Amino acid sequence: MHQKLITYINEHTSSPLTNEEMQLIETSFQVKKLRKRQYLLQEGEICKYLAFIVKGAMRQYNIDGNGSEHIVNFGIENWWIGDRESYTMLTPSAYNIDALEETELLTITRTEILKLQNKSPALIEMLRLLDEKNAIATQRRLSSNISYTAEKRYAEFERCYPQFIQRFPQHLIASYLGITKSSLSRIRANAFKGK
Repeated sequence: MHQKLITYINEHTSSPLTNEEMQLIETSFQVKKLRKRQYLLQEGEICKYLAFIVKGAMRQYNIDGNGSEHIVNFGIENWWIGDRESYTMLTPSAYNIDALEETELLTITRTEILKLQNKSPALIEMLRLLDEKNAIATQRRLSSNISYTAEKRYAEFERCYPQFIQRFPQHLIASYLGITKSSLSRIRANAFKGK
């Protein structure tokens, strides 16, 4: 399992991991398996792990006062998932993170990642790149939710995450986009007619 993470890090750095760094990664990242619908994190808990998804699919979401789910992130193979605010600040999470499929993860605690950063230039570079990509994606999502129509939000989602369209049910995609499932069905039907 660790080989997938090592490959991922090597693909996202300018210099490959050394043998010593690979050994450190193998001892620092712990294997965790989740059943479908099993939680990695529940609202109110402190996020203890940042997780690399080796196999499976996950979602990060909160539930409002009316009981409606609002998905903020999806994660699939070779993606990272966790509540970054709770993980960094050690504050209770506002989110739930659960598995949508049988999922295999490699998890790391904040203490372990801080130790690794002092010993692995490649990991530091990969984490910096990950933070940059996360900031860009967050900025784009915020702009999309503020400025775009539902149709344009869906088109942007389809363009950026084509692998999600077949992987996740429509009601979850609708939640991520902040629209109803019936609105999403209408948008998809209109988009199909236009092709």
